[in-house]
Amino acid sequence: MTQALSVYTTPWCGYCRILKRQLDSAGIAYDEINIEQVEGAAAIVEQVNGGNQTVPTVVFTDGTALTNPSLRDVQRKLADQ
Repeated sequence: MTQALSVYTTPWCGYCRILKRQLDSAGIAYDEINIEQVEGAAAIVEQVNGGNQTVPTVVFTDGTALTNPSLRDVQRKLADQ
């Protein structure tokens, strides 16, 4: 099942681990996409981040994205959808 958001990550990213832990604690479901393992994922991250592979990048079903957002940023965006 596709979730309301996708979180683009890498295994070594501390900010990714923090955000995933916060999303889990808040009960927010998400699809995790490892940009080092999923073909084409790094290109998506680069597209929304001016050519940079910055993670975590959160992409919502409406196509908008947040880079290294706080839990509050994600919650606000989800409330606006």
